[in-house]
Amino acid sequence: MIKVVVVDDSAFMRKAISTMLTKDPEIDVVATARDGEEGLEMIRKHNPDVVTMDIEMPRMDGLTALRHIMMEMPRPVLMVSSLTNEGAEATLKALDLGAVDFIPKQLSKVSLDIVKIEANLIAKVKIVASRKMLHSRARVSAPVVRTPQYTPSASSATSAAAPRPSVAPIQPSGSPKRDVVAIGVSTGGPPAVQKVLSALPADFPASIVIAQHMPQAFTGPFAKRLDGLCKISVKEAEPGDRLKPGCAFIAPGGRHLMIKQMISRIDLEITSEPASALYKPSANVLIGSVADSVGRRALGVILTGMGNDGMEGIRALKQKGGRALAQSDATCVVYGMPKAIVDAGLSDEIVDIDDMAQAIMNNLYI
Repeated sequence: MIKVVVVDDSAFMRKAISTMLTKDPEIDVVATARDGEEGLEMIRKHNPDVVTMDIEMPRMDGLTALRHIMMEMPRPVLMVSSLTNEGAEATLKALDLGAVDFIPKQLSKVSLDIVKIEANLIAKVKIVASRKMLHSRARVSAPVVRTPQYTPSASSATSAAAPRPSVAPIQPSGSPKRDVVAIGVSTGGPPAVQKVLSALPADFPASIVIAQHMPQAFTGPFAKRLDGLCKISVKEAEPGDRLKPGCAFIAPGGRHLMIKQMISRIDLEITSEPASALYKPSANVLIGSVADSVGRRALGVILTGMGNDGMEGIRALKQKGGRALAQSDATCVVYGMPKAIVDAGLSDEIVDIDDMAQAIMNNLYI
């Protein structure tokens, strides 16, 4: 059984989350709490596998409680977030502090909407709990370039794998062969994307486009936060934007980002089509458009996330002569999207997140 503690000052939310989770026979909500202080007491008492944590609460808020959890008793924490700018900023801060993911609170206010997130909530709880158990013991995984210690900022668990040498920089020769980097990422993505982009130099010689599964209210604050932390420029993509070296564009939540090669430039397009795509933004849609527009000039990167979004886009990119990198199992919060391209034989390298920026730099010249 997966033991869960639900912390929320709303009686409705405590009941709604508990009801959804206990529909799965493998999940047991062992306690609920009305604020962070009571939540810490319940966590100490019941030692749950996963915690759901509201952010705005009386006495002790969720961010303060999260800090205590990560210092005293690290474990997977899912934040319950409001879909506002303030909620987005607080959620991004929580992810920095070690939370593995978030649950959009606004979707849970109406009973019909609760049903829509039920399967996703259960899946998130089960997958982060399984990652905790997986990383609590040594295991054999696919060869990677480097396996660092697993830290609470990436997950609540610790990898038992031995460290390996870091990715060595290659000596650039002439102009880069690739000038577009397309990144697909989902659960656990914000800290991973931040780690990669913040390690790139200001004179990074390629453009970057990113499909991060995230609600509409979050992508703008996410891009703004990254722009303040990185040497390269980062912005939420808008109609009329054009790719340029040293700039990363985040796909807006709820819509797709695509690129289109013109005669002397590459334009960005924001669209709601295909409407049938499971995710908006979709990594498959983005990377597929990159494959169609620039082909072998592109590098695809698949980071942590549930499911297999990005696999078909990477397949199209590889067929056009592009290259692909996958984040290593040991450093993913959820080894789903990278695993899909590794299992399909589409990944040229499996790279730990600490080394991903250098691996991207190297692959621009390969």
